[in-house]
This record gives sequence, C-alpha cells and structure tokens, in this order.
Amino acid sequence: MTPPRNAVTRSTKDLTKAAVSGWLGTAMEFMDFQLYSLAAAIVFNQIFFPDVSPAIALIAAMATYGVGYVARLAGAIYFGRMGDRLGRRKVLFITIALMGVSTTLIGVLPTYQMVGITAPILLVVLRLVQGFGAGAEIAGATVMLAEYAPVRRRGLVASLVSLGTNSGTLAASALWALLLAVLSEEQLLSWGWRLPFLLSFVLMIFAVWIRTNVKESPVFEARPDVVDGVALTRDEVRTTTEEPVLQAALKQRKGRAFFLALALRFGQAGNSGLVQTFLVGYVATTLAMDRALATEAIMWGSIIGFATVPVVGMLGDRFGRRSMYTVLSLLTIAFAFPMMLLITDGTTTGLMLGMIAGLNLGVLGLFALESVTMAELFGARTRFTQLALSKEIGGILATAIGPVVAASLTAATGTWWPIAAMLIAYSLITLVAARLSPETRGRDLVALEDAA
Repeated sequence: MTPPRNAVTRSTKDLTKAAVSGWLGTAMEFMDFQLYSLAAAIVFNQIFFPDVSPAIALIAAMATYGVGYVARLAGAIYFGRMGDRLGRRKVLFITIALMGVSTTLIGVLPTYQMVGITAPILLVVLRLVQGFGAGAEIAGATVMLAEYAPVRRRGLVASLVSLGTNSGTLAASALWALLLAVLSEEQLLSWGWRLPFLLSFVLMIFAVWIRTNVKESPVFEARPDVVDGVALTRDEVRTTTEEPVLQAALKQRKGRAFFLALALRFGQAGNSGLVQTFLVGYVATTLAMDRALATEAIMWGSIIGFATVPVVGMLGDRFGRRSMYTVLSLLTIAFAFPMMLLITDGTTTGLMLGMIAGLNLGVLGLFALESVTMAELFGARTRFTQLALSKEIGGILATAIGPVVAASLTAATGTWWPIAAMLIAYSLITLVAARLSPETRGRDLVALEDAA
C-alpha cells in the first residue's frame, strides 16, 4: 500500500477534529431518524392515524417513515454534487442544520385529535425536510473520514462513522426506553412523545460548533482537477488541460462501481429497516409483548456495537474488505431463522439475544465495512455524489420499503417467516456483490477513476 499521490498533510489534531465532527453529525442523523422510527412503531399510529385498525395504522406509520427516504435521494443528488464541486466541509454545515431544525419542529406538531388530517400532512412535510438534509450527511461524513484517514488504518478510522450511527441509535433508544419506563400511557400520548424531538436541538448546536474548526478534506485539496478550492467542470477539463490523468478520469465508463456499491448497501440497509424499525412495532402489536423490550434490546445491541464496529474495521484493514463482507453476510444468512425463533419464543431472554445478535451481525458489522469500502470504490472526482446516491437509493429500495413489505407480508400470512426470508435475501445480495467487487483496501483515494 502506498500513500496517496500529491497528498496534502493533516495533523493528528486535524484528524481528531474531523473524526469528532463526523461522529457527531452522523450521531445526530441517526438519532433523528431512530427517534422517528421508534415513534412511528410505538405511538405515531395512535397520535397521527387513530381512526383505522392497528395493523393498517402500523403500515401507515411505516409508510410515513419511508417517505423521508425519497427526500434523502433528492438531498443526495443536490448536496453530493455540491460536495464534489465545492468541497466536503461546506455541505456538512447545511445538512446538519436542516436535520436539526426539522426534527425539533416534529416535537411541536399538533396531533390528529387537534387538527385532523392536517397533522399527518405536516408530519410528512417535516419528514421530507429532515430527509433532504440527511441525504448527504452520512455520505459527507463517510467521505471526509475516509479521505482524512491514514491508509493502513482507513477501515478503523472510517468505522467511526458507524459509531456515530450507533451512538445516535443508542441515544434514541435509551430516551424511548426511559419514557416507556417512567410515563403512563396517557402521559406518553399527550406530551411525553415530544420530549426526544425537542432535546435533539442541543446536539445540533454542539455539532455545528465542532464543525466550525474542521479543515477541508486533504484528498479534495490534492485532487488534480481542483483549482483554487473549486473543481473544474467537464468542459473546463477538456478545454484547459491535456493532463492524462484528468482525461482518463473523464473517459472512464461509469456504472459498475455504483451498482456494486448499491448491492453492498442492500444487506446493511435492508437488515436495519427490519431489525431496528419493523421488529420494534411487530413485537408490540403482533407478538403482544411489552413494547419496552424491543427498545431495550436495540439499546443493549448498540452498546455492544461500540466493540463490534471498531473490531470489524480493524479486521477489514487486516484481512481486506471482501473477506469480511463474505464472513458477515454468511453469518447473517445462517442466523436469520434462528433469530426469529428466538424473538418469537415468548421469552424476554430469547427476544434480547435474537435482536442484539441480529443488530450486530447484520447491521452494525456490515455498516463498519460499508463506511470505508464504498468510499474506496469511487474516484475522487465523483465520490461524494456516487456514494450518497448509492446509499440513498439502497435506503429507498431496502430500508424504506422493507418495513412496509414486512408489515404487509406478516399480516397476510399470519407468521414471522417472511421476516427471516427478507433478511436472507438482503444479505445474499450483499454477499454476491462482495464476491464480484475488487479488493479496495489501501487504494489511493486521490485517484479520479473508480476502482471498477
């Protein structure tokens, strides 16, 4: 492995600031979305969709959860192109503000009983704004950390983005577990559900403050197509330079790396939608178990994830990305039916073990690999845009649609096996993509061409 050509150096202090910034921003994104997903599974069916059957209300709440992923795609396109053209740092200020403001405003929305159909309409509007900002937040943080990291520790450093997602999930799950433990049903439905959304404002202010001191990505500044902090357009590259490396980047046929990244995304994104969103509502409504149990399982799984994520990152640095993807995908496939047997056996222990293991194998472990592999697959000129699009399209196809499909299939069949089958299908797609992908460990990230 060789260091990037034309490398711009950054100090350990700079790397630390970038790592903290990426961790906080991603933590905020996932806290916001997990707050919403848990609320959608636990109370939103009663607050915003009270006039339909419990099964239909759950499907409606999951569908409202899913619309944010459509807005994420628009945000990925808009901010991804901005990040590749003007730099990663500028985009990360805008995205975090959009997420924080929209999430806070959800906490002051009127309910269906107050204003009727206007309530869920307003909820969808804020969900769209939240998604538009989030569409490039995690992509920007992923690109920034991967481009800052020392080449031999890139997997470990980039996995900190996954720790951010884990931190956000943990904070949201802990908040909801606390509310469910100390508030009565009446208190939770009348005002308690608002508290987590209002508290997210504090995290936004802190994250914005941290980002004021973060320098631009050294890879962006070292790109041969960046002049005075702005990337040359395709026409400018064609007309103002004959440098071979720039011409080669323009001539490379795009597509293969994007579709490989999209397929790699499926396992983590699909499994996340099922384990962290759908199963929380399924446990409470279909299995008729204490709804606090599922949130506690996600919380404990997230705590264990603080060990899982860096270990997977380090193993990826040691053995390569393809090998670790293969191992984790196979383990998730093998565990899908045993996991559902544990969750549905009617015991607290079985539920906890099943959800904790499923979260760490099929979601957090794959996310630790995704945080570095997808950045390495793409060339520096379009890395932000392609990474954001592959993440968000994968999110729409897997995470957003998955819970709705799972709710419909389990309602139609009256059993849990479709959940296990969907976990296997998602993980199998990722397994095939991993075997078809080139090994990207140690790749020069200043290179403008894609790895495939």
